[in-house]
Parts: sequence; C-alpha cells; structure tokens
Amino acid sequence: MTEVKLPVRGIISEVATDATLPGAVVALEGWVNPPAYFRYDSTKDTFTDLNLIYGPTLEPKNYSVTEMSAAAGDGTQIPLSVIAPPGPISPRPTLLDAYGAYGISILPTFSPRIVALADAGGVYAECHVRGGGELGEAWRLGGKDANKPNTWRDFIACAEALIAKGYTTREMLTIQGRSAGGITVGRAATERPDLFAGAIARVGDVDALRTEVMPSGPANIPEFGTFKDEQGFKNLLAMDAYQHVRDDVQYPAFLLTTGLNDPRVEPWQPAKMAARLLESADHAPVLLRVEDAAGHGMGTTKSIRDAEDADIAAFVFWRAGVTDWQPKR
Repeated sequence: MTEVKLPVRGIISEVATDATLPGAVVALEGWVNPPAYFRYDSTKDTFTDLNLIYGPTLEPKNYSVTEMSAAAGDGTQIPLSVIAPPGPISPRPTLLDAYGAYGISILPTFSPRIVALADAGGVYAECHVRGGGELGEAWRLGGKDANKPNTWRDFIACAEALIAKGYTTREMLTIQGRSAGGITVGRAATERPDLFAGAIARVGDVDALRTEVMPSGPANIPEFGTFKDEQGFKNLLAMDAYQHVRDDVQYPAFLLTTGLNDPRVEPWQPAKMAARLLESADHAPVLLRVEDAAGHGMGTTKSIRDAEDADIAAFVFWRAGVTDWQPKR
C-alpha cells in the first residue's frame, strides 16, 4: 500500500476507475474546498483538476483550518475541527456543532454556511463526539445507551477547549445540534448553562424519554433504548433535555427549529421545550422557528434552507454581542 498526498486538505468523497486506464477519477472536498473532480495518475503520482464543476472560487489561504483535540473528563481525546479567519487567534463569535449518534461520521465536507460565518469574522467548530463513527465502532459505542452522557460531556470539553485556546469566550459561544444532535446540544446546555451564550436545536430531539411514542419512535429503540425496561428508562431520562430544565436556573438563549411536516422529530418536541424554558426563572430569549411546509429536510427548498442559515448566523452574532447584529427596538 502506498500513501498518496492529496492536493486538497479534506476527503475523497467519490472514486471511479476504469480497467483500461491507470489511476482513477476522484472527487475531493474539504471544510474550505468546494467539491472538485481530479484524475489521479498512479504512474506519476499526480492529480489533475478536470474542471468538471462550476462552483464558488475560494482561496483556502483566506481561512485557518485547525485540527486539534479536547480532553474529556475521562481523559479521552476528542477530535475538534476549527475553521476561522486567518491570523492570530482571538476571541470571536463562535458556532460549535456536534451530532454524535448512529455511528455517523461528520467529515470535512464543504458548506457555504461555514465559510460565510468565517467571512463575517466568526468561527465554526465541529466537535467529533463519541456516539459518532469517526474513530470506529468503539467510538460509536462510547456514546450509546448507558454511555450516552459521554456525547454531551465531550461537547462540553470541546467548548472549554475553544475558550482555553482563545478562540472564543462564554459570552460569544453558541452551540448547535441537529436531529439526534438535539440530545447533545440540549443536555450540554442544561448541564452547563453557564458555558454558553446561545444554543440551537435544529429539528432536535429534546424530549428523548417521549420519543418512543412518536410514529417514528420504535425505529430509534436500537440506538437509544426503550422506556419499557428499567435501565432503558434511566438511560433515556439521562439524555432528555426537557426533563433537566430547572425553574431556578438561567439558561442560555435558545433557538429551536421545527417543521409542521416533520416525520422524524414531531413539532411538539421543540414546542414543548420552548414552553418549558419560558417557565424557568429570569429566562434568556427563547425562539421557536417553524416551517409550515417542510420537515426534517423533506420539502426544504434552497430558499428555505438559506433563510434558516441566515437566521442561525444572525443568532450567533446577536448572542455574541456584535453591535451591528443586535435587534432593532
């Protein structure tokens, strides 16, 4: 086996070969590298850009991409990807994202919303928490069932590392999770509410104990367990953000999104969480964003997606206290 150096800092997302030709055609992309197709000549160990995709023209040198790690409470090193403006590290409005379920790996793929955040002076970070598949089967199992608390505590460790390294401050840090990542962001925010300025649960599972009663709920039992046995109930209770909201605690501002046609995480979940947060003492702003013609990606047009991404960016800079992003009164 020969090691091949890629012309792009990222991943190979596609490979195509022909038995009559040497090498292969590969699709490459990265955090700040739009997808592009290259022909790899194995006889010369060279890559040639085939210019098959017309896309955004970006200079990767205009962004700082750092792969680092954060130490979890049990000593495990948690991979952390950081995309920031170039130059010296300084505290900036930051969006920290994580998923952590089903063994799904969050890979360095290109997203316009990430570079847009950096272009506006912000930082985007991805915490590769246990429960995902980035480091194999043991990594997946390390964030599953009774081990599920590792997922949101890994997330907390990544937040603390970003602050310690000088990328952001507690007053400038917003966390985000989507779908099953709602467990990650919801429990991080309820366990360490002092650590974040904002929390975003996008179509998020924030009431894990009741997820099983939804039409889609039984399909999730292999991943999260069932409340019908004692240990399963305890595991679900531990990961349920709604059940951990307390009346005497001030939580970060929340943005919860949902779609009225969501078949995976029904809209009553984020609505229920929003109502509960509003009952807590001296609560920060609680926003519930509802799409009436979409749900969990289905029916989501580009304009709907762009509008949501814009609202999320606005939320990040608003909660970070950036003057130009404050609501007009």
